[in-house]
Amino acid sequence: MSDTKLGNPAVVGLAGFGLTTLTLQLFNLGWVTLAPVVWLGIIFGGGAQLVAGLMEFKCGNNFGFAAFTGYGAFWISLSLMLLFGTNKALTTNFGALALGPHDLGYFLVGWTIFTAILFVGAMRHNTALSIVFLTLLLGFIGLDLKELAAMPAAGVFATWVLIVCAFSALYLMAANVYADSGPRLPIGGPWMK
Repeated sequence: MSDTKLGNPAVVGLAGFGLTTLTLQLFNLGWVTLAPVVWLGIIFGGGAQLVAGLMEFKCGNNFGFAAFTGYGAFWISLSLMLLFGTNKALTTNFGALALGPHDLGYFLVGWTIFTAILFVGAMRHNTALSIVFLTLLLGFIGLDLKELAAMPAAGVFATWVLIVCAFSALYLMAANVYADSGPRLPIGGPWMK
């Protein structure tokens, strides 16, 4: 057995999640186009999180494994849905790729359930992680209401709460990066024992 210290895969996973979530909200605010969302969603939010999740698996961290591989798959699938599901030329030739009127809404409901399960687990870790998952859960609920109940105000709420989520994830990433060599950032204790 080697005594070599390994890096913490959470730093890459949290960075990919936080940056991609933030960029999607900038798109929702009309500040950027869809292109950076799709590219980040496939490469950093998707691919890098999948790698981080697989590394968490190797470390024996089931929570990190589920979260990073799950949301990595979320970002890749969302990016491909947005890229192919709304492209008229592709959906004309490949009708199965076309998004129906409620497809995105029910896709998001599935991720809301997944997030609720992980939120319970996050509360057993620390306050910073709990805030990431609480804001993510609230954001998904807002998106569900926007997509399935035609409540645009819920979408606006979701955008702003997901910006808080993104910055919370980036804060937790920084706390993990600095834990070895820089200032200690407070992350708080668990919400549940």
